[in-house]
Amino acid sequence: MTIPVPLRFERLTKKGDHKDLWLRLGSYRHACDSYYLAIDESPTASRHLGASLARLLEQWKNQVDELKGTGGTAYLPYDFSDQCTAWLRVTSTDGSTAEVHAGWSLVEAWGIEPSNYAATAPEIKDFDPIANARIECSLEDLSQCIAMNAKAHAASRHY
Repeated sequence: MTIPVPLRFERLTKKGDHKDLWLRLGSYRHACDSYYLAIDESPTASRHLGASLARLLEQWKNQVDELKGTGGTAYLPYDFSDQCTAWLRVTSTDGSTAEVHAGWSLVEAWGIEPSNYAATAPEIKDFDPIANARIECSLEDLSQCIAMNAKAHAASRHY
């Protein structure tokens, strides 16, 4: 049985801009910018914000799925700013359960392609967790939650 995971990454407006995205992690809420998603020029980037968000979340899911069975740590970016980035740190000691914690890194967004951030994720060595911005869940439930969130964004092709 799937248990609902209190994690959601959603759009507040249809137009890409600043403070137009909202991350919810348990009781923690954070307004984010889609700006760096809109200017991503990598070959895997999309010109549509919905598709860009879906691509970002698909990468999240892939990283979470890699933790199944073996455990480890994955970093999932959710806010891109000029002088720092915000990430979810997913840690699993047993390959089955996970702790998801929101926090910051001084890795600057201008050096990251949101549509292909996997090369940058291992550079996160200065993760600074935000107090009371964490949840615990199963990796399987987290993966399914992210997949449903990605599917909702993929269906929305508005910029």
